[in-house]
Order: sequence, then C-alpha cells, then structure tokens
Amino acid sequence: MGGANLELFKFSVYIFFPVATMYYFGAPEFYENHVRQIKFWPEKTNRPPTSREEILIEIEKLKAKKNIHKDHVETNNV
Repeated sequence: MGGANLELFKFSVYIFFPVATMYYFGAPEFYENHVRQIKFWPEKTNRPPTSREEILIEIEKLKAKKNIHKDHVETNNV
C-alpha cells in the first residue's frame, strides 16, 4: 500500500499539527492581539453587597418585595 514513508508522513503530521497549533494560539502575541480586545462582561454588572450596610439595605429591599408580592396574592385570592 503506502509503505513506511506514508506512515512516517502521517506520524509527523499527527505530531506537528497539535504542536504548531498550540505554538500559534498559545503565543502571547495572539492573546494580546485577539483575545484581550474582546469584552466578555458588560462594564456595569450586578455586584453582591460587600459591607454590612449594603447587606441590610438588600434585605430590606427583599422584604419589601416579598410583602408586595404577598399583598398582591392576597388581593387576587379574595
């Protein structure tokens, strides 16, 4: 069929292709030119509260939201 030369060529392709791919895509220049420019997250995101005061404010908001929902359900069931 192909012989030893074909097998040697196939083996070298199997070894060279992943190494060359990792060399190209793993290079710092590729990262700086292509990956760093992509904005994965929006500038302003919802952040969890970090201080005690922020946590208490969020708890009050949740309680108020729960009471509004509870009142809405009670008025619809009556």
